[in-house]
Amino acid sequence: MRGMPHHIVITKPLIRRGSALTRCNVDWVRTERKPTRLDRVFARLDREPERPAHIGVPRMSRHRVVLFGAALVCYLAIVWAVLITSWLVRLDWQVMFFRPYQQWSEIHAFVDYYVVLGQRGPTAVMVAAWLGWRSWRQHTLRPLLALGVSLLLLNVTVGAAKYGMGRLGPHYATEIGSNEMWLGGDIFPSGHTANAVVTWGILAYLASTPRARRWLSAVSAVTSLGVGLSTVYIGTHWLSDVVLGWIAGLLILLALPWFEPLIARAEERIFDLRARWRDRGRGAVPAGGPVGRPVVLRPLTDRADAAPDPVPTGRPASRPPACLAPGPHTTRAERSPVTP
Repeated sequence: MRGMPHHIVITKPLIRRGSALTRCNVDWVRTERKPTRLDRVFARLDREPERPAHIGVPRMSRHRVVLFGAALVCYLAIVWAVLITSWLVRLDWQVMFFRPYQQWSEIHAFVDYYVVLGQRGPTAVMVAAWLGWRSWRQHTLRPLLALGVSLLLLNVTVGAAKYGMGRLGPHYATEIGSNEMWLGGDIFPSGHTANAVVTWGILAYLASTPRARRWLSAVSAVTSLGVGLSTVYIGTHWLSDVVLGWIAGLLILLALPWFEPLIARAEERIFDLRARWRDRGRGAVPAGGPVGRPVVLRPLTDRADAAPDPVPTGRPASRPPACLAPGPHTTRAERSPVTP
């Protein structure tokens, strides 16, 4: 015990100030180990979640609705322009014949690594780790739930458009000047670009201050712009694929406030379920009644049991009769002190 940090806890409160501690006025002494940093971490994890008061939930304002409508119109216009093989398709072919990866071959190695910022697996892991830490510090599940909802919307909307239109990429084009639609492809819109917009833009959406939201919005915009142009540079996507991917990711971010009530209800249900599991793990309620209800003990004199048979004289009893002394118990102060 000498090498362990500990402190002394005196368990008998009826000790006057200035009186000496003797065996008569101290029931017993308990030594406890001081909590370590790991103990404090687990204690913080065990705290009940509290939503920060200074972080507001974005609402679907009129300005956001107007932006959502304009982005949706642009989305439909690009799809129509590709379907009718307009000037946008001709621009796609001109960029493909330009072959940027041959014009600027010295940056090819850098672009191969930079385009990873748009892949679903690495970006989702990095952003989820950051939002998980924020959820722990802020005692709320909203950041992780918002990320999950945004990725689910991304998979449903972009995935359905990809496989529904079936456009082939530049490396698999079959006819010069055609839109390459309905041929079993899966590149329209660009999944890399839309994923970069959503995964990095969710950080700006969940920012706690207006200044942080502006900075994170600029960083996510530059990152998603670079990811889209990187796919055009490598030759895996047409230019129209990238533009449609930008708009698809922006539509998901603009639509997230509509799902905030669903996120709040899911968070409340998860916390209620955790509380039930905790109560179940602590044990069932005893059969005598609910916890905290006093149990009435009746003395033996109140019982109407028959008197035991007397033991004959001269014959030793095989077992001494067990009886408890009736009457009130003495107070704690009148008992003999207990040695530590």
